[in-house]
Amino acid sequence: MKTINHWIGGKAVDGASGRFGPVYNPATGAQEKQVAFATVDEVDAAVATAQAAFETWGTASLARRTAVLFKYRELLDAHRDEIAELITAEHGKVHSDALGEVARGMEIVELACSIPQLLKGELSTQVSTRVDVAAIRQPLGVVAGITPFNFPAMVPMWMFPIAIACGNTFVLKPSEKDPSASYRLAELATEAGLPDGVLNVVQGDKVAVDRLLEHPDITAVSFVGSTPIAKYIQLKGIEHGKRVQALGGAKNHMLVLPDADLDYAADQAINAAYGSAGERCMAVSVVVAVGDTGDELVGKIAERAKGLKIGPGNDAASEMGPLITREHRDKVASYVDSARAQGAEVVVDGTGYTVEGHEDGFFLGVSLLDKVPVTADAYRDEIFGPVLCVVRTETYDDAIALINRSRWGNGTAIFTRDGGAARRFQLEVQAGMVGVNVPIPVPVGYHSFGGWKDSLFGDHHIYGNDGIAFYTQGKVITTRWPDPADGGINLGFPSHS
Repeated sequence: MKTINHWIGGKAVDGASGRFGPVYNPATGAQEKQVAFATVDEVDAAVATAQAAFETWGTASLARRTAVLFKYRELLDAHRDEIAELITAEHGKVHSDALGEVARGMEIVELACSIPQLLKGELSTQVSTRVDVAAIRQPLGVVAGITPFNFPAMVPMWMFPIAIACGNTFVLKPSEKDPSASYRLAELATEAGLPDGVLNVVQGDKVAVDRLLEHPDITAVSFVGSTPIAKYIQLKGIEHGKRVQALGGAKNHMLVLPDADLDYAADQAINAAYGSAGERCMAVSVVVAVGDTGDELVGKIAERAKGLKIGPGNDAASEMGPLITREHRDKVASYVDSARAQGAEVVVDGTGYTVEGHEDGFFLGVSLLDKVPVTADAYRDEIFGPVLCVVRTETYDDAIALINRSRWGNGTAIFTRDGGAARRFQLEVQAGMVGVNVPIPVPVGYHSFGGWKDSLFGDHHIYGNDGIAFYTQGKVITTRWPDPADGGINLGFPSHS
């Protein structure tokens, strides 16, 4: 059985712990690989390698860093199909979705290629007589990233290209459920000319995570995952003196006003709720139907949901693939049963779904729940699967109050033809990312990604300008070159005159 090992110092390093985790093909349910779990010593070795590499990479010219990143982008483009196939094989998402993931990750590599512009400092001349003040940004040192299973290529690329462009070195701990894509990204970075030790990958579980959070030479930690773990990452990271950006979970609401194009809204609800089997923090998981739109909108969504083609991700006819594990599939299915018991109307029931020839795969059909009480578990919890809840309100004000009561504030959207209502929604809704007739408002690479409330722990969003700020520290330099005619002693307090 193939073993996915570590990538440290620009080469493959076999795991030495003797501990391994299973890597399944979700479409078949079969374990096809195993992944090595790092020891504390192995994490320490990766950090030491990164620390040594920082001595030269941290002072490398912007021209050199940029040349590597341009070559890296070229290699990613050449290998995008290969990376997408790795994602499909271990995560289960359909190939087109996996290709989209790679493309969105490459946006951040492209942003990193512009690092000479992004790191331009500031200069104020003659702030006092012959005194100039400059502000510059410098790298932190060794930084780490801990990434989730749902985007095994894109989320790591949200982190390390910006970090290394800024002059840092990086230790990545990807999800143990689908580790191959991150490993391949590191191989390609070395092929692009990235010096050994600048980007390292340690596979593992909580042992590796905790060591990264505790290690004295790690200066900052980026995380994307569930809210409980994000809270843990923030508290433990801060306890050990690190910068932390930890992105948590979500319960994203899509508000549909009576004037909206309901066919378009139904199409977008399907795409946003069931794409990638709902395993994404930006999925729409709640549709809020305002006024008398509910019956017609639910009918249109149900009609479309029943026609979705569910199957293996490598089948070009499949529109949705399996879930990541058998346990997760069963947990998601349990929310449909509990919602029924707690007063929701199950319009489409996707539980018990099987795919012919793949009966052991981790498949689940899509579910649509209507008139879901806000006290129901299906509304209150982040399900992270293909279950869409519909909640009804009488007015816009009721809808905005409902959304703002949510403990999450990741993304949200409004569907309407009314520009005034859309503008009001943008300003009033309590969420970090807002779409107007756009159901999944993931920002392009030069704007930062991140939510509010229990969807973000730390001060910075990820990538974009916030990413540059997170992976650098500011320094202000005040200089004075005295004129030869200057001289004498003055013990008075300096003044700006």
